[in-house]
Parts: sequence; C-alpha cells; structure tokens
Amino acid sequence: MKKDIEGIVHRHEPDVLVMQKENAVRPKTEDGGSRNQVIRFSIGTVIFVAAILLKGSNIQLYVYLISYAVLGWKVVYRAVLNLLRGQFFDENFLMSVATGGAFLVGDFPEAVAVMLFYLVGEYFQDLAVSRSKKSITELMDIRPDFANRKESGGLARVSPETINIGDIIVVRPGEKIPLDGVVAEGESWLDTKALTGESVPRVVKPSDTVLSGCINQSGVLNIRVTKTFGESTAAKIIDLVENASGKKAPTENFITTFSRYYTPAVVSLAILLAVLPPLFFGGGWADWIHRALVFLVISCPCALVISIPLGFFGGIGRASRNGILVKGGNYLEAINNLDIVVFDKTGTLTKGAFEVTAEYPEEGATSGELLEYAAYAEAFSNHPIALSILQAYGKNVNKDSLTEYMEISGYGVSVTVKGINVLAGSGELMKKENISFAESDSIGTKVYVAAGGKYIGCIVISDEIKDDSRKAIAGLKAHAVRKTVMLTGDSKQTAEAIANELSIDEVYAQLLPHQKVERVEALEKQKRSKGKLAFVGDGINDAPVLAKADIGVAMGSLGSDAAIEAADVVLMTDEPSKLVDAIKIAKATKRIVWQNIIFALGIKFIFLIFGALGISGMWEAVFADMGVSILAIFNSLRVMKAKV
Repeated sequence: MKKDIEGIVHRHEPDVLVMQKENAVRPKTEDGGSRNQVIRFSIGTVIFVAAILLKGSNIQLYVYLISYAVLGWKVVYRAVLNLLRGQFFDENFLMSVATGGAFLVGDFPEAVAVMLFYLVGEYFQDLAVSRSKKSITELMDIRPDFANRKESGGLARVSPETINIGDIIVVRPGEKIPLDGVVAEGESWLDTKALTGESVPRVVKPSDTVLSGCINQSGVLNIRVTKTFGESTAAKIIDLVENASGKKAPTENFITTFSRYYTPAVVSLAILLAVLPPLFFGGGWADWIHRALVFLVISCPCALVISIPLGFFGGIGRASRNGILVKGGNYLEAINNLDIVVFDKTGTLTKGAFEVTAEYPEEGATSGELLEYAAYAEAFSNHPIALSILQAYGKNVNKDSLTEYMEISGYGVSVTVKGINVLAGSGELMKKENISFAESDSIGTKVYVAAGGKYIGCIVISDEIKDDSRKAIAGLKAHAVRKTVMLTGDSKQTAEAIANELSIDEVYAQLLPHQKVERVEALEKQKRSKGKLAFVGDGINDAPVLAKADIGVAMGSLGSDAAIEAADVVLMTDEPSKLVDAIKIAKATKRIVWQNIIFALGIKFIFLIFGALGISGMWEAVFADMGVSILAIFNSLRVMKAKV
C-alpha cells in the first residue's frame, strides 16, 4: 500500500517524502539541503571564474557548460519533469529556456551568471520562507515529547500516544502537560500562554481540569487522563493550525487563477517579441531573442505565488500567538468585512457563573428561612441555579430528612422537608399549585419558594457581566461593525437590561436553539452586499448557529470538542474582546498582502517594459524576479509583529 501511495505522489511531486502518519517525524534535511546548495554554488562559481580566465581558449565553452551543469542541473531537471507531466510555464521552465537561449545566441558568461544569481536568490528565498515558517510553528510548540506514566514499579517515561484514559501521569515543574486530564493530587501554577496567549499563570489544585500544552511551573502534579492523545487539546490545536493553510482566502485563489493565465500570456508575448520585430522592422535576430529571454525571466510570478500564502500563514500564526485559532485564510480575510456580530449571552457576554444577588422574604419569614427551604428543595440538583442557592446557604443539607423529591419539568421542584411540603421554582409553579404570591420585578432569574402551601419569598439569581464585554462591544463599533445583536433564552427584562448596559443595538430574548437559527437567518438578509455576519457563542449549545453564520466564533470553550469542530474561529480565553484583536490582525494581514501584490506587479510591469526595450539585461531580470520575491517575503513576515 505504501509503495503504491509513494508511486502516485512521486509521479506528481518527486521531491516529497512519504511517511506513515503515526510514525512520521519531521525529517531534519533543512540544514543538509542548505549545505549541499552552498557546496554546489561554490564549485560552480570556481568553475565559472576559471571559464572567464580561459578567455580565448578552445575549451572555454566546455568549461562554461560544466559550470552551468553544476549550477543549473536541478532547475533543468525539474523543468523537464514538469514538461513530461504537462505542467508548463513554471519558474524552472522559464529559467531553463532563458539561459539555454542565451547559450544559443552566444552569451555564454551571461547564461551561467544568470543561473548563478538565480541560485543565490533561490537560496535566500528558501531561507526566508524556512525561517518565517519556523518562527510561526514555534509559536505552537505545544506538542508533548513524552509522558511520565505512574506504574506499580514507579514512573515509566513513555510516548503520549500510548497513554489510556484513566491512567495517572506525573508532571514535574518545567514539563509540558502531555494530555488533558483532572488533577488527582498536587497544586501548582500553570503557564497557559501557548494556548491562550495570556502570560498570567493559573493556579490548579485537585479536581481542576488541566489541558495539554500548558507548562507546569511549580509543584508536582498527578493527573488522571481524560482524553487520549489524538483527542487532546494540544493535538487538536496542532492539527487545526497545520491544516489552516488548506482553506485559501479569496485573494490567494485570485493569485492562483491569475498565474494560470498570466504566465502563458507572457510566454506568448516573449515569442512575439523574438519573432515580429526582426521580420517586420528589421534588426538582428540575436538581439530580439535576447530581449525575449530577458522578458521571460522577468515574467515569473514567484513573488506573488510565495509571499501571499505566506502572508496569510503569518496572520494565522500571529492570531494563534494571541490566543485566537483561525481555521483558514478564508476566515481571516472574511473577518475584514464584519458587518453584523451576534452574541450569545450566557458564558459569552456574561460569566455564566450564577450567584444569589437578592432575597425577598415574605412578611413573617426571614432571609435565613427562605434560603434554608430553597437549599433543601434544590439539594439533589446540579443545575447552576441550584448550586448558587446551595453556595449562598453555606451549610450542609441533611438529605436524609428529605422525602418525596420530584422535579416538575419546566416549573421547578417539590420535596417534603421534615413533613413540610416545599416548592421552589418559577412563578408558573406557584400559579399551578394555586399559591398566592407577588411577582418580583427584579432583574435576574427568580426562584419563588413556598412551604406548607404558603408563599414565603423570592430569591433573585443573576449572571454577572464580564468586564471585558464592554471593551468588546466598544471595540467592534470602533472597527466599523455596523450592528451588534444579542440572542438569549433568558427573560426579556434581564436581556434588555444587559443589552442597555453594554450598548448592544438589538436584543432577542426567550429564544429556543432553533429560534436562534431562525433569527440569524433573518439577520443574514440585513447584511451589506459584501458584509459578513459572525456569531459568537460557547460552541456547545449554539453549534447549529455557529454553523449557520458566515463566521462561527466559539469563545470560552477551550478543550470543548464541540467548539473546535463547529466554529471557524476559536477564542481561547473567556474574553470576547479577542474578536477585536482578530479584526486588527486580519486588517494588518490584508494590508501587507496587498502591498506585496501592488509592489510585485508594479516592479514586474516596469521591468517587462525595460526588457522589451532592451534597457534591462539578464542581471536586472533576475533581480526583478528573485529580488522582488525576497523583499515580498520579508514584508510578509511583518504581520507576525502586527500590533494588537
């Protein structure tokens, strides 16, 4: 099977190394390849200088040919291979034709010198691309090298791929956490910067969830593994970033299409330049063929083909460094055109951590009695509202004293406490049980409590707004987002209060998941012609809406499979303002990419005219090709330092 795959791959890309994924290790050929290139360059240069010194000798031509063969054999070989596969008009073809033609018209030194200069340019171009990709991939250097598995005989240093769910691993200070898990023993500070972009360490203790890729800074941690390596956060993030370049931005696709038509067009023009002037206007054939060859070298679109994808790759890397995972250049470019941003409320704009903010005991009851009855009623529930009541009560609940516990779906709970029937739930529960009560107009979730058939009061539970939410909404408006919208299943009163406090333009409350999808579909019709709609949610309950939006943004969901799968962009902290940072990075990326397009095409256009007029020679032609490519690549690297 492997040989069949290798055969297919090598027919298309002979230089590609094929490996099985589970055993794949990145080959360390980069330094070796560079060394061979330098050796070949040095030998070829010495022979070239010798040929120049042999001026007038009968063997000079043969020495030039040897020098050319040493320097350019790989270029010619690739050109022939591509021709046999039906792939014409690439840079290897253009250089082979141009330098071969120079030999035919008697420009031997120039032919070798151009190949020599091309080799130097290609070396620096490869070096620039290699270093740029290295600087980007180092930002995501979260792949664990090993795991210390706890066994009966002590610790065994093993590959993370061999760890099973439920195994205990030990992480010492300074080591990366290799797999997701829960702290079984120990306390420590974790450096989460590689995942979140945040430099502030996070403290963890027993029962806390920890994620692979974080670095243990202080104490020794015993961690019970909850996900295999392939499902761990580090593995998913690495896979996401590595595959992000597969989803090309419209600008990248434009350049690919442009090159497909541009290169054959300039080759045709070069042929016409070599043939028509000598036929109709006179002049030497050698001179016009030389001009056509120069024209060919200048025409190669290397700068565009290399620097533009590299610009988007750099933008994705810069975003990753800032705790923002973008699944492709297409989404990064789309962020530039955000017109409407729709937010989920709970866990996105608010903390999603409920707490008791007010107690309203009925006359004849105390706050303590109200909380006690509510706590006993909610003793068996794991709902956030129930947990907030139990936390506010702050005492142990004797569950042995509870009988006849029953959840009344959509209303609340009923339980008998020491012979007294207690009801806790919505106002609809009070009405259903025919208990007279006064509805509260407080903002928040209300839990009404009755004991022994008598109403004893109301508890108000609120979800606090994140401090960062105000910054996020203000930042979006500062970056020309026309409309901000909030969707929630909460009450209209609570939703409007939060929307007003955050200056959100529109709010829709009491929505079920399918109604959120319908609302997003309606908002899609309100976009400007080229505008995009983004939905920001937790990536779990809102997966259908994330999929429906132009750009689905999951936030505060690090480690959630649903978030990573459903979203196009993942904000790796609980800060909605990261979306504003994503806009800044997207704008910087677009600006640099278009600088490269204008710069490369502008220089090439000027030199094409100079080449046709005979002003530019081969040396200038190679500079126009390789020189512009190198400058454009280095310009692409500036996106890595884009201000956020």
